Amino acid sequence: MQITKQEYARRRKALMAQMEPNSIAILPAAQVYIRNRDVEHNYRQDSDFQYLTGFPEPEAVAVLIPGREHGEYVLFCREKDKERELWDGYRAGQEGAISEYGTDDAFPINDVDDILPGLIEGRERVYYAMGANQEFDLRLTNWIKAIRSKARLGAQPPNEFLALDHLLHDMRLYKSAAELKVMQAAAEISAQAHRRAMQTCRPGQYEYQLEAELHYTFMRHGSRSPAYSSIVAAGRNGCILHYTENTAQIRDGDLVLIDAGCELDCYASDITRTFPANGRFSPEQRAIYDIVLAAQEAAFKVIAPGRHWNESHEATVRVITQGLLGLGLLKGELEELMAGESYKRFYMHRAGHWLGMDVHDVGDYRVGGEWRVLEQGMVMTVEPGIYISPDDDSVAKKWRGIGIRIEDDVVVTRTGCDILSSGVPKDPELIEALMAEARESAGAAA
Repeated sequence: MQITKQEYARRRKALMAQMEPNSIAILPAAQVYIRNRDVEHNYRQDSDFQYLTGFPEPEAVAVLIPGREHGEYVLFCREKDKERELWDGYRAGQEGAISEYGTDDAFPINDVDDILPGLIEGRERVYYAMGANQEFDLRLTNWIKAIRSKARLGAQPPNEFLALDHLLHDMRLYKSAAELKVMQAAAEISAQAHRRAMQTCRPGQYEYQLEAELHYTFMRHGSRSPAYSSIVAAGRNGCILHYTENTAQIRDGDLVLIDAGCELDCYASDITRTFPANGRFSPEQRAIYDIVLAAQEAAFKVIAPGRHWNESHEATVRVITQGLLGLGLLKGELEELMAGESYKRFYMHRAGHWLGMDVHDVGDYRVGGEWRVLEQGMVMTVEPGIYISPDDDSVAKKWRGIGIRIEDDVVVTRTGCDILSSGVPKDPELIEALMAEARESAGAAA
């Protein structure tokens, strides 16, 4: 399931093919962050570094030097250290970097100050993502200054810095067959987690108990962590877009909005479902739900090669505005309401985002001032929603506090799009049937 050593090599080769002559690319690994006092957060490699190297350790620097006689891919990493490995775990070391991760040359990270400036010297251009790692920015600029200080002795400092992330992020936008397999697997695990949450939900539980079911399912099927902080929002909390407290008690009559996805081999999934805590939608909940579901279906119809990025959002806006008009929650003419963005009172976010190694993945949405045209292999989310504030006195009380979002992961195919996250129901009658079946099974078991 993991990306192979050969694919990482192909990525590096593709990047170097785009680099200007006589240049060097430099990428530092992600830093280790402290959670509190001497406790570290679980380490997660920088996505760009991971994309090019597959190397999972901190304290590393990857260097690409097209045309270098002794090898184009150089890695600085920690040395083997049996005592530290006893405390902190396995290290690849320089030999492992070459044999396991395909580096041409590897040096101890403690030697980077002595060796890397020599690799930079004589190169006309440096590809680097300035501003992403301020500590390393300072180290790099100090190396450049040191080279410049020796210019009278014949040292040749680089003349130009170029944005490495610009090239790299465009590459990351197009998923390979291997990447899509990992993303499909991540989506399937997340779908199972959402199904389990629906099946186990009961009024009287707390949001964090459903969160526990999600994370249990993620890890049971091979994911080591969520791709982002899971949202489990009951009742009025569903109207808070980035609610992550997950501490409220779930009441009879509440909707439960769950926005959660696992990460698998550094690739994210991102699914949202909204369902009734007691297993049955009220008429008002169902009316809003049907609009959101229809909006998502309309978006799917306009996702295909040659269509532009914003068409899916525009499709959701039209369906949602029309639906809110039909319920009397908006008043006026459809085209005027859309032009004036009156719908934003209830639908205030975009219909989706790129998805990949980051849950809000890299890649420009506009190119040359125009919406990007979709191409095969791009992966995106589609997540329309309607949120009626519990404090909105301008609408009838029966609508207040209803928050509904439906989100799926979608890959652009040769002829249209495929839904990676179809393993969890979203048809309201199927949701009710799944929840009813789970309750019957639990009752029989008792």
